[in-house]
Amino acid sequence: MSSEELSGKSESHFMSDEQLVKDCIQKKSSAQKALFDKFSGRMYGICLRYASDSQEAQDIMQDGFIKVFKALDGFHHDGSLEGWIKRIMINTALDAYRKEKKRRYAVELDDEKAMEISEQDGIVEGLSAEYLLKIINQLPEGYKVVFNMFAIEGYSHKEIALELGISVNTSKSQYSRARTYLQKMLSKSETNWTNER
Repeated sequence: MSSEELSGKSESHFMSDEQLVKDCIQKKSSAQKALFDKFSGRMYGICLRYASDSQEAQDIMQDGFIKVFKALDGFHHDGSLEGWIKRIMINTALDAYRKEKKRRYAVELDDEKAMEISEQDGIVEGLSAEYLLKIINQLPEGYKVVFNMFAIEGYSHKEIALELGISVNTSKSQYSRARTYLQKMLSKSETNWTNER
């Protein structure tokens, strides 16, 4: 590794989050690049879960980092920098999703108990992250967003309802339908795999 590569690596790889934030607030471009390089891989994965394709995920991530850099002086190191950036990315993805309002949520539930679901159903257990992402990305848009928020990000149905401007019953309905859809897809892929053996 050359001395130039080492100096570039030392600036981005070994800098503390606190120093990184401080330098970014001072508009140091090397620190902004370092922060982007440090977190963009993980943030892209989050954006991809909410986007319809990789280009949209890139756009969401770019918008998210613009918001991050604008808001950094409001980060007070109460929690992790990564967690704070992740929250901004999720909110940015949800903002992008809200713009597609016409494609959302045709279902409202009359009978809450009819669609009551187990919150610990284990549907995502035992699957590789890559395979799960591939399957989730095949879900219809409304199902995908609610499934991501509930099963992966840990939002409650009440929180999802508030974030998306829908009822709690609609959130439960969308999640229940997403689970059914995923189970069918997983069952189908399992059958195909068995038949190919």
